[in-house]
Amino acid sequence: MFQLLPALVLPYPQIDPVLIEIGPVAIRWYAIAYIAGILLGWWYAIRLIRTPRFWTAWGGKPPMTAEQADDFILWATLGIILGGRIGYILFYGFVYQPDLYANPMQWLKIWEGGMSFHGGLIGVILAIILFSIVKRLDMVRVGDIVASVVPIGLLTGRLANFINGELWGKPSDVPWAMVFPTGGPLPRHPSQLYEAALEGIVLFLILRLLATGFRAFNRPGLIVAAFLFFYGLFRIIGEIFRDSDQLIGDGAISMGQALSALMFLGAAFFAWWAATHKAKPDPQTDAPKTPTPA
Repeated sequence: MFQLLPALVLPYPQIDPVLIEIGPVAIRWYAIAYIAGILLGWWYAIRLIRTPRFWTAWGGKPPMTAEQADDFILWATLGIILGGRIGYILFYGFVYQPDLYANPMQWLKIWEGGMSFHGGLIGVILAIILFSIVKRLDMVRVGDIVASVVPIGLLTGRLANFINGELWGKPSDVPWAMVFPTGGPLPRHPSQLYEAALEGIVLFLILRLLATGFRAFNRPGLIVAAFLFFYGLFRIIGEIFRDSDQLIGDGAISMGQALSALMFLGAAFFAWWAATHKAKPDPQTDAPKTPTPA
């Protein structure tokens, strides 16, 4: 049936994965997407930190300063790269790149793809914990800021997957189906774009609405809970259309769906935390002032 509808298939835009190549040095869209996601996320985090109305429960004082957010960029970047690559090797490498175990030098070639979101998430969580301990910050409140900006990186990352022509969807005859260069002759769902929309745009708007309309930052952990729940939900939905990365068990679910389902447990924990831990005003910020003698 798919071959009977060639006129309805959208052409896949042939975008060179390499943006610029100078001698042996190649700058790829994949790397640009990661850099753009981190920088835009940093910019948005600074905007949140510098908006007092988000932190009214603490007298307008955010959980970290703009300077500390600058410092955290390095920690987060290391968490994303190391966690994402190690997670890919552990969760998917056995199936998709078995030569990774025979040739450890392949582990370094992240520019060729092969990054796991769930591994990167674990890496960023560890970065938040360690950074908060070192800087003596409230790690749950810091986590709320980080969770708010993650959808930006998810959007740029999924767009990079599309440009690379990877993680394509199942064969389909929908009018917007595409024939991907590495996906065989059949038109397929552009599942990367579905996930970019759900995990990037829709998730960002949900978290923004919670922050602006429901003052979610005044309930430590609420943004984290919402992020874990909705990302897990959207990823599970997105994997229905993706040509599954790796089926587990009896083949009923994919590895991505199984890992995303575990995120619901984290969402439940942080929802409980937000419901039972009220904001604790900063004693220095909110201490009553001694009247000045006339």
